Amino acid sequence: MARLGDVFERQITGEWGSECLENETGTNILRTTNFTSDGIINYNNVVVRSIKKSKVESKRLHYGDIILEKSGGTDKTPVGRVVFCDPYIETGTYLCNNFTQAMRVNPSMAVPKYVFYFMWNLHWSGKTELMQNKTTGIRNLQVKSYLNQALPIPSLDEQRRIAATLDKVTDLISKRRQQLDKLDELVKARFVEMFGDPATNPKGWDKGTIRDVVTEVKYGTSKPAVEGGTYKYLRMGNITYDGHLDLTDLKYIDVPESELDKCTVKKGDVLFNRTNSKELVGKTCVYNLDETMVIAGYIIRVRVNNRVLPEYLSAVLNSSYGKKTLAEMCKAIVGQANINAQELQNIQIVIPPLELQYEFLKVIQKIEKINLPISRSLEKLQTLKKALMQEYFG
Repeated sequence: MARLGDVFERQITGEWGSECLENETGTNILRTTNFTSDGIINYNNVVVRSIKKSKVESKRLHYGDIILEKSGGTDKTPVGRVVFCDPYIETGTYLCNNFTQAMRVNPSMAVPKYVFYFMWNLHWSGKTELMQNKTTGIRNLQVKSYLNQALPIPSLDEQRRIAATLDKVTDLISKRRQQLDKLDELVKARFVEMFGDPATNPKGWDKGTIRDVVTEVKYGTSKPAVEGGTYKYLRMGNITYDGHLDLTDLKYIDVPESELDKCTVKKGDVLFNRTNSKELVGKTCVYNLDETMVIAGYIIRVRVNNRVLPEYLSAVLNSSYGKKTLAEMCKAIVGQANINAQELQNIQIVIPPLELQYEFLKVIQKIEKINLPISRSLEKLQTLKKALMQEYFG
């Protein structure tokens, strides 16, 4: 065993600098919005900032560096996420921002990818939740406590073997997610093909607001989850950004029978995540299970009338138009964003004929048949990765 902090030969603080002047080239800055759940850097939407040349030269990221999120998180997601700097990082000049810091492993002591997986597991297993404090809505990692964690140190060859095994599983998980992303893109393309862009309404459908097509809009319960609770408890993390229900991380809750009608969901309900970061607020999906589940207070339960199908309303909110509308509603907000039930109902939508909505539903159902085995394969791979993490790191 070794103290985690002892395997790093250097810790590199992040930079934010200032806005670039006209004609200034600037430097690429990686933020936590470039983090993915598997610890892979997403190089889309990298910001460019003006940074002093001396700092760029001393703080440039290199292959094998690990970027640690030290400030951020949400009420439901602890701080402490990590990403690994892959070889692509060498194709440009990249720094990390001031909410993060980079860690450079001493290669004579440990294999960088092995250390990365240990750090990834600290967050995934929830251990970083015990190493954070909260100020003004932002969670801050207690870095000293984090670096005091005990890191198992097998031989370098064994570390490489472990890292290679986890790489294979992570790569398969990434490929399954890419397959699912392509299916989601197909749904969105068919939506625009059938209904047009809701922003311009080229097909001349009836216009209205969400208020015109709902019968009920209710918040979930604010009660906390409990060990061994009776009902499965859907929280904002169970709704994915691309409009699916993710049940891989479920909590449980007890609710008095007299309150069940207020906070349980039934098949056909539209679920809307009303509070989250500005990037994630407004996540929407359709609940299509027969099982009784309870929703948390950060979720709004929407029941539609006979003018629209729930799948159509969810597709509108998950479309480019829907995402842009939600982002505009939150652009002036600092910290966590909130869209209340009244604001949700004020969103403008187009209301095409119900017959066409049913045709769109058939498209969704066909794609979901393709989606199902891929999703099951993804779940099995995620379960395998968790088991391996437990075996290697405890």
